[in-house]
Amino acid sequence: MLQLKTVHHIAIICSDYERSKAFYTDVLGCTVVLETFRAERNSYKLDLAANGTYVIELFSFPDPPARPSRPESCGLRHLAFSVDNIETSIEFLKSKGIICEPIRIDALTGKRFTFFADPDELPLELYEG
Repeated sequence: MLQLKTVHHIAIICSDYERSKAFYTDVLGCTVVLETFRAERNSYKLDLAANGTYVIELFSFPDPPARPSRPESCGLRHLAFSVDNIETSIEFLKSKGIICEPIRIDALTGKRFTFFADPDELPLELYEG
């Protein structure tokens, strides 16, 4: 039987490397673990940590095709990040020009959450608790 331990990382391909790098580091507060330029692919690979845990590989490729986020379709739906205080987090994002959806309540857990988007319209969620 396969015994998964945890999610190792999430890979994201962006359309504008510098813009996405700034978003994930300056806005979301991820820290850079390693930044690599792969000349043979004309591509960057940026390893990012959230709260000290390696979590995101941000890739750039020349002219990647757009992937629709809406309407919802099969496949990866969104990334969710845990936060201690949803209002404080929303206010911070708002101060950076990021628009969040109204806070909703998870009917199963009673926890509060909201959605917003990265620079390529990838849906991101903040989940309180």
